Amino acid sequence: MAESFIRSTFTVLQKMEKRLFIPVVLLLATLAAGAQEVDSMRFGVGFVKGNDTIIHHDLKEVWIYPQRQYKSPRYQRQYGRLVQRVKKVYPYAKRANELLRQYEPEYLSLKTDRERRKLIKKVEGQLMAQYKEEFKKMTISEGKILIKLIDRETGRTSFTLIKEFRGDFTAFFWQSIARLFGNNLKDEFDPYGEDRMIEEIVVLVEIGYL
Repeated sequence: MAESFIRSTFTVLQKMEKRLFIPVVLLLATLAAGAQEVDSMRFGVGFVKGNDTIIHHDLKEVWIYPQRQYKSPRYQRQYGRLVQRVKKVYPYAKRANELLRQYEPEYLSLKTDRERRKLIKKVEGQLMAQYKEEFKKMTISEGKILIKLIDRETGRTSFTLIKEFRGDFTAFFWQSIARLFGNNLKDEFDPYGEDRMIEEIVVLVEIGYL
């Protein structure tokens, strides 16, 4: 029903002024919603030009990188190691964001500190059971990349997350430990600066190129 209505609407519009600008019946989504799920790709904005109706639709941003030219065999090896490190820790950063989205609303809805500590202990127990052995094998370099990627995925530094959920003292304690090993929980991700290469690798991983 919605499709036939769209076709008839376009027929009427084509008889109007040749360059008439139109918003293409977004409200039809409401009419069809009761019967089926609306495909957003079928609705957009367009204009009539002659006998043609030209539809405008915003496409998802596409990242294109030039083929990387290695300066030297040593540089190639360094880049290869960085790729392996990013591929290893990126799933943990994504998992951190998933857990944050899952538990933060529940955490914020709790009324007492006791209830919040209980929830934090539950989440920590799940993480330790699943990732303890893997984290024990993580190198300092991998930890540094993970800290950056957590900020990329969650929009908050590791220090900020610990402070929000565990308090100032715990955040300060773990920051002190991290500094002993040459890391900084306050590190932010800079995709246009020093972390540009990591950003490139992450995008290539996401699209399945790496």
